[in-house]
Amino acid sequence: MLDRFAIGLFKPGLDRAAALLVRAGVGADAITWAGFAIGVGAALAIAQRQFELGLALLLVSRLADGLDGAVARLTVPTDRGAFLDITLDFLFYASIPLAFAFADPDANALAAAVLLAAFVGTGSGFLAYAVMAERRQLASKAFPSKGIFYLGGLTEATETIACFALMCLWPAHFARIAYVFAALCGVTIVSRVLAGWKHLR
Repeated sequence: MLDRFAIGLFKPGLDRAAALLVRAGVGADAITWAGFAIGVGAALAIAQRQFELGLALLLVSRLADGLDGAVARLTVPTDRGAFLDITLDFLFYASIPLAFAFADPDANALAAAVLLAAFVGTGSGFLAYAVMAERRQLASKAFPSKGIFYLGGLTEATETIACFALMCLWPAHFARIAYVFAALCGVTIVSRVLAGWKHLR
């Protein structure tokens, strides 16, 4: 829901940073891999109950996720880069609830499982729609710069990062936050199923 606003807010700064990286010879794929590695570091920190460090690494990881696309647009965007970006993004998103489950299995494991199931629902609808849109040569008017068709929803990347930040700031309330966000993901799942049913006749 907030991704379009967030992209507009951060795009000027990301574009300036991307220009510096391009001049330094840093490629988009390298930034994608670095961002993913930092995201894994965030998950490992959270699993060790180092929540403040986990939050810091998480935010740096998502900064890299914005930079790789900006660098790609200044050079030559590739299908491989788009594939790598979305695949590693989904792995990162799954790693954070899993890390909280490791941090406190008794309190967090069930809520983490519910949230991961919700992520499967939102992700599968997102990717399945993207495949069908590519077949029909559809373009996203809301997110024209994305490497694949980007079907929005109530819970997009911006909301997910905000949710993870709240979990790191108040880890004792992880389960409550996870259940609420899973419910919001349920709304996104329904909206994406309805969009596919309506638009892919």
